[in-house]
This record gives sequence, structure tokens and C-alpha cells, in this order.
Amino acid sequence: MEASPALPAGYVPRMKQIYRDTIRQAMVEQFGYTNQLAVPRLDKIVLNMGVGEAVNDTKKVTSAASDLSLIAGQKPVITHARNAISTFKVREGMPLGAKVTLRDTRMYEFLDRLITVALPRIRDFRGLSAKSFDGRGNFAMGIKEHIIFPEIDYDKAETMLGMDIIVCTTAKTDDEARALLKAFNFPFRQ
Repeated sequence: MEASPALPAGYVPRMKQIYRDTIRQAMVEQFGYTNQLAVPRLDKIVLNMGVGEAVNDTKKVTSAASDLSLIAGQKPVITHARNAISTFKVREGMPLGAKVTLRDTRMYEFLDRLITVALPRIRDFRGLSAKSFDGRGNFAMGIKEHIIFPEIDYDKAETMLGMDIIVCTTAKTDDEARALLKAFNFPFRQ
């Protein structure tokens, strides 16, 4: 993967600027925070690709990792099996997938592409489930085809891979996290 071009000095991603200018103040008005640091914010976004066919062909994991690096803009980590499961023909230490954790600038850039470009490209998309919160302010969603991202060339993609996207926030409750993500224009179902 080629090195990403250097960002200009003082560059602030569009979503981060929106958070600073409008979302933070709206959250203070809605929940009555007395301290600016108590306002929930995005902590990190974790992308995970599990490759089920890796049992038969380990090259699929490297292919998935290269696709994930194009989507995320940084190098993913190959995940390995912790235990051997003979039913699934999995041996201990076998590569099974790839994951990447995005923070700060890359996180906000990915979030912008996810909301404005990728989610509208999903076929028969009716919105995200608002029940996918974990009780501590984190949101998880699954995508069935990774080709919805514009960085992936449809013709060069070997197989359609699914991926998990986990948005971690500093919110204490699901209601605060839901309000934060709605302010970022997450398309939740009604």
C-alpha cells in the first residue's frame, strides 16, 4: 500500500468540525452537561473482517487484509485462531481474519465516507437498527458486502466479504450514544 499523502497543517476533518461547532452544543442543551469534557464523543471505530473460507485457502486472508487497508487507510492486523476446533477444521494459530482500529483523523474521515457514500450504496437499505447498542454507549453493525466502499474495485474483488463496524463512544448510556450518532446523521430506522 502506498503512503497516504501528508495532510496540510491545521487540517480538521469535516465531521470533527461539525462535532465541535454544532453537535457538542446540542448535546449540552439536550442532556444538561455542566462540563464540556463530560459531553460524549467518538473514541474509536473498529473494523473487523472474518474470513470463513480461510480454512481452505489462507491467501483469502491476505486478500481481505489488503481490501481492509484500502477501506481504512491504514494497515490491518491479521487475527489468528486462539483454539483448535476440529469440527470447523481450524487449527490453533491459523489466520482467520483482519481487523483495524481507527482513531482521530482517520476515524472521522472513515465515518464521513461510511455515512455519506457507503451506506446509501447498500441495496434495499432501510436504515440501521437502533437496538444494536451494548448498554455502555457502543454501537455495532454488520455489512454483508465490502464492495459498497468506493475504494474497492468491483471487478478486482475476488469474493464478497462481510465486515463488522463497531463505533465506540465515551457515552455512559445508550440514549446518549444514540443522540450522538443521530447528530452525526446515522440513518437509524424509525
